[in-house]
Amino acid sequence: MLRKLGKSDVNITPIGLGCWQFSKHGNFAGKFWPSLEDEMIRDIVRISLEGGINWFDTAELYGKGASERMLSKSLTELGKKPGEVIIATKWWPMFRFASNILRTIDERLACLSPFPIDLYQVHQPYGFSSEVQEMKAMAKLVGAGKIKYVGVSNFSAKQMRSAWETLQKSGISLVSNQVQYNLLQRKIESNGILDTAKELGITIIAYSPLAQGLVTGKFHNNPELLKNIGFRKYTPMFRPKGLEKSKPVTDLVTTLAIKYDKTPSQVALNWLINFSGETVVAIPGATKTKHAEENTGAMKFCLSPDDMRLLDEASAGFKK
Repeated sequence: MLRKLGKSDVNITPIGLGCWQFSKHGNFAGKFWPSLEDEMIRDIVRISLEGGINWFDTAELYGKGASERMLSKSLTELGKKPGEVIIATKWWPMFRFASNILRTIDERLACLSPFPIDLYQVHQPYGFSSEVQEMKAMAKLVGAGKIKYVGVSNFSAKQMRSAWETLQKSGISLVSNQVQYNLLQRKIESNGILDTAKELGITIIAYSPLAQGLVTGKFHNNPELLKNIGFRKYTPMFRPKGLEKSKPVTDLVTTLAIKYDKTPSQVALNWLINFSGETVVAIPGATKTKHAEENTGAMKFCLSPDDMRLLDEASAGFKK
């Protein structure tokens, strides 16, 4: 079940736990989710571990370190020791230069203490420095033993290749690119990101793997739920035309869920982590224990090739 994280010696489960929802309303980004109680966060982490998940993805931006601290706190309370789980976090580049990567690494390590940073990612490509300068800074952190591996997030195929080439000059591999990818958002299949990742041996980490819940069909089946999702209801995919476009996909997901005796989210996640071989892994979040249970359950079966093909055909219109 384990897969290599890029060209590294780290083995990860096809599904990890995304930890944005552990932000505790710590900053503007943290207010995207309700503030979870410490006990609920610990239970979500516990169920994820018990279900086989061995890695967790967080970020500086998530509550200005609150998510990192809560993840570390929960793992420690659950008896986990450094080296027993894999931790990925991210540096936020907006309004910063690459030199900030070096200046803030000790803060990231402090927030996650006693757990080391196995994967350190540039959260997005829009900073005051180029990806070349950012990767040179990341290489220094690897050399200093402060991080183990380097990844990026939201990088285009061109930016990803440039980052990879820069790290190669220091004998380091770029191991991952974290991007939005799900049955209703398949652009990486047509814009070169997925092809470049396969060529260079880079793992794609799919965030928003359930399209913020849309792919499960719950909003199609119960439009009243749209009233409680904040600003998301104004985005195109949640508007009437968007819902109409995605309904054939969600209907098929629901049909297959019944066939396999699984939930719609498990079907959607299973397609995502298997359709492209071992290149794609996913990081669904969880705000309830049942979400964590569903996440882990998505790794414990496999859709047939024919059913994966049906989902591919039904969602083909979302590749562009």
